[in-house]
Amino acid sequence: MRVLILGAGGHGRAVCEAALDAGFEVAGFLDGRAPLPAVLGLPVLGTEAAHEGGPLLIAFGDNAARLAAAARLRAPLPVLLHPSAIKARSAEIAEGAVVMPRAVLGAQARIGRLALVNTGAIVEHDVELGEGAHIGPGAILCGGVRIGPRAMVGAGAVVAPNVRVGEGAVIGAGAAVTTEVDAFSRVAGVPARIIS
Repeated sequence: MRVLILGAGGHGRAVCEAALDAGFEVAGFLDGRAPLPAVLGLPVLGTEAAHEGGPLLIAFGDNAARLAAAARLRAPLPVLLHPSAIKARSAEIAEGAVVMPRAVLGAQARIGRLALVNTGAIVEHDVELGEGAHIGPGAILCGGVRIGPRAMVGAGAVVAPNVRVGEGAVIGAGAAVTTEVDAFSRVAGVPARIIS
């Protein structure tokens, strides 16, 4: 499938390489900072205004920005599943979701629309990720965890079994989450505690 990548920053470059590994034909990038020089040898074709309606991989690490871009552009949003990721047969991945190298999706995991499962993250059995959620590199979500829409789980964080993380919540890198996290709150530490 031929795609454009929206976002030519660091995450855009990572998504581009994952897409190429997964067999996509990447035509180039769109970026709000255009004009830019070529990125990874591919052209930056302009800002999102240059999008003509074809399939698009939205490569923004920021959850709200990813969802807002999808709402503005209304493009086909393919799933990107890196070939080194491990996906259980019963796991489900919604449109526009990105699953990066060496990530693991367990039995009956459900990955929401435009969610991002970053490099080496583990999403165990029966986990649900809401729309636009972001699971950082190396994070571990134990069985039965529920992550709300637009929530962020930082790199290396661990969320204990059956814990719920509310909409828009942020879990700091390396945190150990053992109790429910309210919507739009920020937690960090071992064990995780509210910081704002």
